[in-house]
Amino acid sequence: MRNKWWAKTLRIVGIVFMSLTAAFTLMGGAGTSCVALNPTGFGDSFAPLAQVQWLYILFVLLGIAIGVMGVRAVVLLVKGTKNAYRCTLIALAAGILVGGIHMAVSRALRGSSMPVDAVVYTTVLTLVVFLLFRIPAIWQGVDYEKVAGDKQTGEHAAAIALGASGHLTLTIQFLMAPTHTIGGINYADVWHAALTLIGGGLLIAGALNLFWPRFFAARQKASAEGLAI
Repeated sequence: MRNKWWAKTLRIVGIVFMSLTAAFTLMGGAGTSCVALNPTGFGDSFAPLAQVQWLYILFVLLGIAIGVMGVRAVVLLVKGTKNAYRCTLIALAAGILVGGIHMAVSRALRGSSMPVDAVVYTTVLTLVVFLLFRIPAIWQGVDYEKVAGDKQTGEHAAAIALGASGHLTLTIQFLMAPTHTIGGINYADVWHAALTLIGGGLLIAGALNLFWPRFFAARQKASAEGLAI
């Protein structure tokens, strides 16, 4: 059951969803640092946040921490370790809890909570996906708590997850432009160089993770055939 094509596909889908959520949460936490450190520097709409600046600094720290938890969960899912599913649910639940509080506070103080909403909704969607995986008929094949017998599926999942996260990192400044453009300046693009380097690095890592094992295996096979001759 576990090695059927649909089970492998769903395992990969779950890992990709979780990797995108973790990346989005990390970037959301880091991005909040702008208004957390300088709440009065982005116009009158953000000025009320100065009343609870300490709370927004806490949102930054918690957002980054939860994002790191999400990355760890992805690694565990790829490896198929015993606590992978539990760690995933904990990271998602924490993201929804902290993100929900963040949304409520922002709406109360400035009448809007974008772009936190996007991160929270993405996290909720990913949680729904993983809860659906617990349906017995599906869980028999997807079960993340059993050591993966098919190493290739894990390698493919890791490669696709790295590539998807890389694309998200490279395009986040465009996706978030509508909610981050203030006075004609797209503040989602202030870390353009850093995001480009990270996104490019993730794409390269994904490609290497996909093709390097095959290249290495081919070289080993060629060496073995050469010795046999």
